[in-house]
Amino acid sequence: MWRQAEIELSTRGRGFHELTAEVEAKVRDSGIRIGICHLFLRHTSASLCITENADPQVRRDLEGFAQRMAPDGDPRFLHDAEGPDDMPAHARSLIFGHELTLPIRNGMLGLGTWQGIYLWEHREGAMRREIIVTFAGEA
Repeated sequence: MWRQAEIELSTRGRGFHELTAEVEAKVRDSGIRIGICHLFLRHTSASLCITENADPQVRRDLEGFAQRMAPDGDPRFLHDAEGPDDMPAHARSLIFGHELTLPIRNGMLGLGTWQGIYLWEHREGAMRREIIVTFAGEA
């Protein structure tokens, strides 16, 4: 059985936006008991990730790490059509990824105790983001 849904959200700008509860609701609505949940972000300046959901310091440290890897306004980047955070956001998206595949077990996501699903916005300004959620499995 295959199912598909979409998640739309407005970000507040750069940083992590938790999606765990929203994805879990889509899994429940899908009726799938065992299978796969695939998330695909339809943008090139944000990422999807699974990371620590208990201590917010982890996400602050990850943001600092990304800033050091691809700093805003880096003179090595030529593409700045939408500002100094434009090309760094694209580079971060390539590094951290735009899709996730998660197991579905007993009708629920098979996440670990301290894992959460996040959209990681790499742009400074608020953005509208779309994620295609595809399910494959058995009811």
